[in-house]
Amino acid sequence: MRLVFFGTPSDAVPALRAVAASHEVAFVVTQPDRRRGRGTTTSASPVKVAAQELGLEVRTPARATEVVDAVRTSNAELGVVVAFGQLLPDDLLHALARGFVNVHFSLLPRWRGAAPVERAILAGDTETGVCIMALDAGLDTGPVYARRSSAIGPRETAGELRARLVEIGTELLVDTLPRISEVIPEPQRGPALLAPKLTVEEFGLDWSHTADELDRIVRAGNPRPGAWTTVGDERLKVMRAEPWPAPGREPGAVDPHGVVTTGNGGLRLLEVQPEGRRAMTADAWLAGRHGEPTVLGR
Repeated sequence: MRLVFFGTPSDAVPALRAVAASHEVAFVVTQPDRRRGRGTTTSASPVKVAAQELGLEVRTPARATEVVDAVRTSNAELGVVVAFGQLLPDDLLHALARGFVNVHFSLLPRWRGAAPVERAILAGDTETGVCIMALDAGLDTGPVYARRSSAIGPRETAGELRARLVEIGTELLVDTLPRISEVIPEPQRGPALLAPKLTVEEFGLDWSHTADELDRIVRAGNPRPGAWTTVGDERLKVMRAEPWPAPGREPGAVDPHGVVTTGNGGLRLLEVQPEGRRAMTADAWLAGRHGEPTVLGR
């Protein structure tokens, strides 16, 4: 099958490589080169880098509307979208005979939107999955060709869960594409929940909340944007932690073993990142404080 592929981050690279190995890719569309770190130089998206390695033509429009004519005249049958980063306009969605399919990392209609993996962890879901869906004008509202569920591990971070879902989604996409012309996608059923873009503020740790709630925030924030608290005037990121029996102090107080008292239970710090420094074990961070009493707070 002749395809066009839309994607941008590293999560989309396995799907691009898998699709290119078994189908003809007319060209790849990805986000423009941007500043992606703390430096001032711009760099290509991971999908652009992978596409160039595969010898594929790459287009980097500022807006998806800029490639409507190119898609329409590409002789492609289908478009494949994996984490492209822009909503596709109506005229683009109708530019191909079979439309577009999207790899979405949730069990739709639960968690439509930009951050389905993190929202599932924040909500305490025990299961999530991947859907191959037909794109329409709505926000992840299209009918579903195929879905596959997966349990969320009790200690799994968003980064770890996303990596597993990328693997599952790539396999499901490869299995589904040859059957696109034969399968009638099913409308989404059940209550819909939105997964809006993450903000740094919502990952601030309020130690009056329960240890279980705070644990989910830490796991959902790893690797980005990172759960955080403060020590005096400085911000401290909490990269890894685990529920632990409460030491029985005021909320936010840290005992010598790195256990923070919460509103209900304790949270043992495992890995932290002080402001302006590299991530380190909580033990190393506490040792650097030389026994100074520590109370965390926002």
